[in-house]
Amino acid sequence: MAIESILAQIDSEIARLTQVRSLLAGSGSSKATERKTKKSSAKSRRSRVLSPEARKRIADAQRKRWAAQKARSK
Repeated sequence: MAIESILAQIDSEIARLTQVRSLLAGSGSSKATERKTKKSSAKSRRSRVLSPEARKRIADAQRKRWAAQKARSK
Protein backbone atom coordinates (compact mmCIF):
# COMPACT_ATOMS: atom_id res chain seq x y z
CA MET A 1 0.00 0.00 0.00
CA ALA A 2 2.89 2.36 0.65
CA ILE A 3 4.02 2.06 -2.97
CA GLU A 4 0.53 2.99 -4.21
CA SER A 5 0.54 5.99 -1.94
CA ILE A 6 3.94 7.11 -3.21
CA LEU A 7 2.87 6.66 -6.84
CA ALA A 8 -0.28 8.70 -6.22
CA GLN A 9 1.79 11.49 -4.68
CA ILE A 10 4.20 11.44 -7.62
CA ASP A 11 1.29 11.59 -10.09
CA SER A 12 -0.25 14.55 -8.28
CA GLU A 13 3.13 16.32 -8.18
CA ILE A 14 3.62 15.75 -11.93
CA ALA A 15 0.15 17.15 -12.62
CA ARG A 16 0.86 20.19 -10.44
CA LEU A 17 4.23 20.81 -12.11
CA THR A 18 2.68 20.48 -15.57
CA GLN A 19 0.08 23.08 -14.63
CA VAL A 20 2.74 25.43 -13.24
CA ARG A 21 4.82 25.01 -16.39
CA SER A 22 1.87 25.90 -18.61
CA LEU A 23 1.19 28.98 -16.49
CA LEU A 24 4.81 30.07 -16.73
CA ALA A 25 4.86 29.48 -20.48
CA GLY A 26 1.93 31.90 -20.79
CA SER A 27 -0.63 29.41 -22.02
CA GLY A 28 -2.74 29.76 -18.89
CA SER A 29 -4.79 26.90 -17.52
CA SER A 30 -5.43 24.58 -20.43
CA LYS A 31 -8.35 22.17 -20.55
CA ALA A 32 -6.03 19.24 -21.27
CA THR A 33 -4.03 19.93 -18.13
CA GLU A 34 -7.20 20.10 -16.04
CA ARG A 35 -8.44 16.82 -17.48
CA LYS A 36 -5.14 15.10 -16.71
CA THR A 37 -5.21 16.41 -13.15
CA LYS A 38 -8.75 15.12 -12.59
CA LYS A 39 -7.93 11.78 -14.17
CA SER A 40 -4.88 11.18 -11.98
CA SER A 41 -6.82 12.02 -8.80
CA ALA A 42 -9.54 9.57 -9.79
CA LYS A 43 -6.95 6.80 -10.10
CA SER A 44 -5.81 7.26 -6.53
CA ARG A 45 -9.24 6.33 -5.13
CA ARG A 46 -9.59 2.80 -3.85
CA SER A 47 -12.59 0.64 -4.55
CA ARG A 48 -14.69 -0.32 -1.58
CA VAL A 49 -14.42 -3.83 -0.25
CA LEU A 50 -17.64 -5.46 0.88
CA SER A 51 -17.80 -8.36 3.25
CA PRO A 52 -19.42 -11.54 1.93
CA GLU A 53 -22.34 -10.99 4.34
CA ALA A 54 -22.94 -7.47 3.02
CA ARG A 55 -22.72 -8.68 -0.58
CA LYS A 56 -25.30 -11.40 0.21
CA ARG A 57 -27.68 -8.88 1.84
CA ILE A 58 -27.46 -6.61 -1.20
CA ALA A 59 -28.03 -9.52 -3.60
CA ASP A 60 -31.02 -10.76 -1.59
CA ALA A 61 -32.55 -7.29 -1.52
CA GLN A 62 -32.10 -6.94 -5.29
CA ARG A 63 -33.71 -10.33 -5.90
CA LYS A 64 -36.64 -9.23 -3.73
CA ARG A 65 -37.00 -6.02 -5.80
CA TRP A 66 -36.90 -8.03 -9.04
CA ALA A 67 -39.57 -10.43 -7.74
CA ALA A 68 -41.81 -7.52 -6.72
CA GLN A 69 -41.37 -5.89 -10.15
CA LYS A 70 -42.13 -9.18 -11.90
CA ALA A 71 -45.26 -9.69 -9.77
CA ARG A 72 -46.48 -6.16 -10.61
CA SER A 73 -46.01 -6.70 -14.36
CA LYS A 74 -48.23 -9.82 -14.44
